[in-house]
Amino acid sequence: MAFNGTWKVDRNDNYEKFMEQMGINMVKRKLASHDNLKITLEQTGDEFHVKEVSTFRSLEINFTLGVSFEYSQADGTELTGSWVMEGDMLKGTFTRKDNGKSLITTRKIIGEELVQTYTYEGVEAKRIFKKA
Repeated sequence: MAFNGTWKVDRNDNYEKFMEQMGINMVKRKLASHDNLKITLEQTGDEFHVKEVSTFRSLEINFTLGVSFEYSQADGTELTGSWVMEGDMLKGTFTRKDNGKSLITTRKIIGEELVQTYTYEGVEAKRIFKKA
């Protein structure tokens, strides 16, 4: 349950390049880079409740590890996939509904930070969160 808590984005690494690879236009990329995202994670066994609040939207998601679900990103990209635990890392494997391409997202606690990594079409980016 190390992920439990509220996390506020602190910094990004290669995030704009990742969004460009995802096909997100320049205006949306600039806005998303400064979205003040806060993620609240609550884990109970294999079940997660996630609340995302940013400058642009609020979203709540419930999922069970290993069970596929649908998700829509802030830019409207629709995905289907699931999260699993790999050791102490949460790994999400998602498929874009529009083009069938794969997006991998991982969440890992490193020190006092939550590091969220995205990989899409060979481009990797990180968003680093601190406890809010």
